[in-house]
Amino acid sequence: MFVRRLLAASFILGCMSALPASAAQSVAPAISAAQTTRYKTVDVKGLNIFYREAGSPSAPTILLLHGFPSSSRMFDGLIPLLADHYHLIAPDYPGFGNSQAPSPKEFAYTFAAIADVVAAFTEALHLDRYALYVQDYGGPVGYRIAVSHPERVTALIVQNAVAHDEGLGRLSAARKGFWVDRAANEADYRTRLTSVEVSRRRHLGSSPNTERYDPDLWNDEVAFLSRPGEADIQSDLFYDYRTNLAAYPVWQAWLREHHPPTLIVWGRYDPAFDIAEVAALKRDVPDAEVHVLDAGHFALDEAADDIARLMRDFLAKVPANSRP
Repeated sequence: MFVRRLLAASFILGCMSALPASAAQSVAPAISAAQTTRYKTVDVKGLNIFYREAGSPSAPTILLLHGFPSSSRMFDGLIPLLADHYHLIAPDYPGFGNSQAPSPKEFAYTFAAIADVVAAFTEALHLDRYALYVQDYGGPVGYRIAVSHPERVTALIVQNAVAHDEGLGRLSAARKGFWVDRAANEADYRTRLTSVEVSRRRHLGSSPNTERYDPDLWNDEVAFLSRPGEADIQSDLFYDYRTNLAAYPVWQAWLREHHPPTLIVWGRYDPAFDIAEVAALKRDVPDAEVHVLDAGHFALDEAADDIARLMRDFLAKVPANSRP
């Protein structure tokens, strides 16, 4: 028995030594601990705010602000593509994702209040300078922060986020109808909020590349929106969206005055916002870099690689005195 085992061991060792050196020594490339996404929570104004973080804190920071009804999860595909060279921070807003979701009786769900929490969040993490990535609801949150703290914003990346009336598109009338008479439109809004088909269309838009979309995206969103109390939160916030229109002139003035280095990556198949927003942004920031992508409202669903490449090229050209 001992002899047979010895012969077997010798045979295995012989086979291993006969393998080409490259095959015998093939090992997956190491990923630094800094590049691995970390999942954290921090207390901000008495709220537990969840966030994703990757990259070295000594690298230039990108603050990633998510849209409705998503969370920092929407950046899962983008973060690993940039973490080798950038410090990426993506918080969940109060009432979204894994952050605390107090009832509307305990927290006023307005864009001003959420922007205030996110600004305090950056201060809690000692983020003094950062590029802003804004998508959908990330626009009204990010623009408010930029207006309040222009010295902190090194660059702006706009991905299907609106700061002009033109960008509201064909759904503008329905939105404004809710704002004018909330009571008459509340029941329909809540029904659509938890509709799988509505959520699916929000992602796909008119994209011809439906095979690129993971159905978990909309199924998970509906599960999130079906949580107890979530409809109250989202209805209050959607009603408050009317305050963004009143703030558009202030945001536009900030863009014209400060001319931040700006990258616009716009998904052409967006069913929620109109591509006319791109031209409107170019009026305020004429030297903005624009790329219209074959993607939808959540362009990262199907074009994360393209957006990461465009961000790398763009941020490499940001003047040194604008960097963190």
